[in-house]
Amino acid sequence: MDKKILLVIIVLALGLAACGGGPASEEQKGELESLRLPMGFIPNVQYAPFYVAVEKGYFAEAGFELIFDYSFETDGVALVGAGELPFAVVSGEQVLLARAQAIPVVYITAWFQDYPVAVVTKSDSGIATVADLAGKRIGLPGLFGATYVGLRALLASEGIAEEDVFLDSIGFNQVEALATDQEDAVVGYINNEPLQLANLGYEVHVLAVRDAVQLAANGIIGNESYLADNPERATAFVAAFLRGLSDAIADPNEAFEISKKYVETLASGDQDLEMQVLLLTIEFWKAEQLGASNADAWTNMQQVLLDMGSIAEPLDLDKAFTNEFVGVE
Repeated sequence: MDKKILLVIIVLALGLAACGGGPASEEQKGELESLRLPMGFIPNVQYAPFYVAVEKGYFAEAGFELIFDYSFETDGVALVGAGELPFAVVSGEQVLLARAQAIPVVYITAWFQDYPVAVVTKSDSGIATVADLAGKRIGLPGLFGATYVGLRALLASEGIAEEDVFLDSIGFNQVEALATDQEDAVVGYINNEPLQLANLGYEVHVLAVRDAVQLAANGIIGNESYLADNPERATAFVAAFLRGLSDAIADPNEAFEISKKYVETLASGDQDLEMQVLLLTIEFWKAEQLGASNADAWTNMQQVLLDMGSIAEPLDLDKAFTNEFVGVE
């Protein structure tokens, strides 16, 4: 073969090899580590950073082919703790609850910087402050999970005990329960139920947990042994996610369009409402350092769980979360 032709072929090959940022080729996919990632919820536009990172090839560049698993977050905690999976997406309280049971999980990336739980009331209910909740009937999915923890934190901020209110376990029917006046207030996510109710024509008042106390919120956990043995892999995984997170914050319209490929109901649903969900959710992701955990948020979360009796004694928080994999000392 002519040496000049050979040189051109080599240069072209090197150039193609250097190209990145797009979806992985079939050849690349054969070299990727297939990774099932428990998400803790159904497919939703709120997962846009993950969808963006997959679609733009960020996870592929990091060596991963993601399989989204929309099972309960408690399942994700158990699987990661048992070493069957390296990572999962969970809410902050689940980390401390797990570690209190000697389940070796570590929170390695803060996705949400603020706790997205809120109490929602009708504007004409006379309930305008947390103090006004005393003696009221409050509906929530149940006495478990982030909504329950968030409610307890909110009540505690005004010295209100659980015995000072009436709690109803109503499942995930908060919108209907408040709309039909079955409850004085309901507990949900600030980027969900309030928007749905407003979209139905109801004027609502929102009492956000983040306005009362900062708590460790949704993020990514890893298995202790995996993190110790594979720090480079964990760092690469986190970096890929943070690239998707940054892109979703910078260009919500692009993130929304990408999410349609992963959320079947998104294209056929109420586009304006779903975009409102994404835009409001993005406000909970923003930070000077994306992905970094706030130590005070973890201290506050631990105190809430201690007050609730959910954990018996203080934990070593330095082992519960780390900023090592987001590049913060």
